[in-house]
Amino acid sequence: MQRLIRSLLPASLLVLTYLPLAAQAASAHTDYQLLSRLPLAGAGGWDYLSFDAQRRHLFVSRGDRVLVIDVDAHKQVGTIADTQGVHGIAIAPDLQRGFTSNGKSASVTVFDLATLKTVATVTGTGEKPDAILYDSASHHVLTFNGKSGTASVIDPVKNIVIGSIVLPGKPEFAVSDGAGHVYVNIEDKSELVQLDSTNNKVLQTWPLAPCKSPSGLAIDRKHHRLFSVCDNQTMAIVDARSGHLVASIPIGDGPDAVVFDDTASMVYSSNGESGTITAVHEDDPDHFTVTASIPSQTSARTLALDPKLHRLYLSAARWGAARQANGRPTMEPDSFSILTVGRH
Repeated sequence: MQRLIRSLLPASLLVLTYLPLAAQAASAHTDYQLLSRLPLAGAGGWDYLSFDAQRRHLFVSRGDRVLVIDVDAHKQVGTIADTQGVHGIAIAPDLQRGFTSNGKSASVTVFDLATLKTVATVTGTGEKPDAILYDSASHHVLTFNGKSGTASVIDPVKNIVIGSIVLPGKPEFAVSDGAGHVYVNIEDKSELVQLDSTNNKVLQTWPLAPCKSPSGLAIDRKHHRLFSVCDNQTMAIVDARSGHLVASIPIGDGPDAVVFDDTASMVYSSNGESGTITAVHEDDPDHFTVTASIPSQTSARTLALDPKLHRLYLSAARWGAARQANGRPTMEPDSFSILTVGRH
């Protein structure tokens, strides 16, 4: 019936009908601002954030532990301890389990999503596991090991490592399409790798030029689009089926994470050096528009999405004047907090 009606409408009327809708979609989620700041005392750096949409829990990596935040109550409700050098947190809703990648101990902590209690520790991953994900197609957990240049495959029922995939370089963030493919950025080669998650092997390696040193990665599963954010203030948008570079979008400086809000057709890049979030609208699968640069805070380089409220959560702290041995700035004591960015 819709096709019949549309065929009877003049082309000019169709244009007038759809243009306002496109404009509304582009503007509806770009008037974002900082809504709140939740101070979380204590020492420790930070890396990935992860969100449990069912329980409304935000998982925050903090060096040797993971803090659990009830975002609706705006308070910390738990801690997952003894996660030495934790980087990422993966959520497996169908198993009611969460998994942390512990970089210093080359292990994975397995915890119950309801009770937040540790139920197992998986040892024997590659060295310095960084990104971690749960692939719903294979029902496997994968860690991406920065020093080994491998991906470790874990059986989350037996809680053991069952395989290893050799990668072409240092892996960064990874995503799953839920249909048998996992994608991972290769930071030191500026490449993107496609994995067969059922047979645990590399399928394709694609160049990401002009992207340099890709870190954060997000996916639009419906339209098969991948979003890699890169050190040279670039977002590379790639066709997940062919590896073709669809678009190269300017973003802020120092990105380390990116998320895709599928109901709003919005991509958000957190830029730690700029202290901004770049908002990009997916006009259609081949065309993208930067719609806003949202102020956040310098150092806010990682983020997670709340798909229900369309809010963004970011980790941030104030930098001190002194420098560490590696040249990075020191963090002012007890300045760490979680920022909530969204619409009032």
